[in-house]
Amino acid sequence: MRINGGPFGLNKHRFGWFVGHLTLLFCAFRYGMSYITFNFYSRWARFSYRTAFVAAAATYGIVVYKAYRARARSGSRQQGGPLALVGDENVQYLGSYQWLLTMALVWLFSRQFPLAILPFSVYSVFHVATYTRTNLIPTLQPSQPSASASPGGRPKPNPMADTIGKFVKEYYDASMMLVASLEIFLWFRILFSAIIFTKGSWILIAIYTVFLRARYSQSSFVQGAISQGGRKVDGLIANQSTPPVVKQAWETIKGLARQGADATDINRYVQGQPVKKAQ
Repeated sequence: MRINGGPFGLNKHRFGWFVGHLTLLFCAFRYGMSYITFNFYSRWARFSYRTAFVAAAATYGIVVYKAYRARARSGSRQQGGPLALVGDENVQYLGSYQWLLTMALVWLFSRQFPLAILPFSVYSVFHVATYTRTNLIPTLQPSQPSASASPGGRPKPNPMADTIGKFVKEYYDASMMLVASLEIFLWFRILFSAIIFTKGSWILIAIYTVFLRARYSQSSFVQGAISQGGRKVDGLIANQSTPPVVKQAWETIKGLARQGADATDINRYVQGQPVKKAQ
């Protein structure tokens, strides 16, 4: 996902978007305090957890609403049918926000999964930092022209804004890789709940699998995290002490995963490329 300080122009919506992310961070922090003290089912913990996802749904809902409103005003229409529409780059960019909105609502009404709040929190850290640098600081501390600057020259940069900018630039890629890893690990956490037949887990694993497949299509970080994880498991399986049945099982799992990814790759259908049959 691209962090750019807000994907819309109206100040009232942008500020509401910022407040939503800020609220999410406060609630995530409050819930984290309850979690580390083993009070994650207390009244305040439950309130903080649910409110965090209400804030997430509100922020991404604003983005989706503004994007759809802009498309409706422009009257742009994609030619080529539904598959071409899904394959359009702008629609896929909007789709990433739609999926985050959907998952925020899913987590809001599901039982608590503490891990689910972390990816949203990391996103919010960068959104809040970027908004603070590009909107709050210039408003609260307008840049003053330096004494040696010529008339009409560039104003003196704000040290706090520069520090935030350096933080975002330095830690963005690593943080997005962390988010991707958390999202993948969360899939295994939900799968475990489904295996032990926790109520509602089979429906949740189905929804989350579709979400993760969409994220894989749209995010190079998710692709990188999955590839990196696969290589690590390959290294462990390649050990001579690994039983042959385990090696065969791992190869089967990888083959099924590839077949599933190929069968659900919308771009292959959009581009008219035939899907290879399983060997």
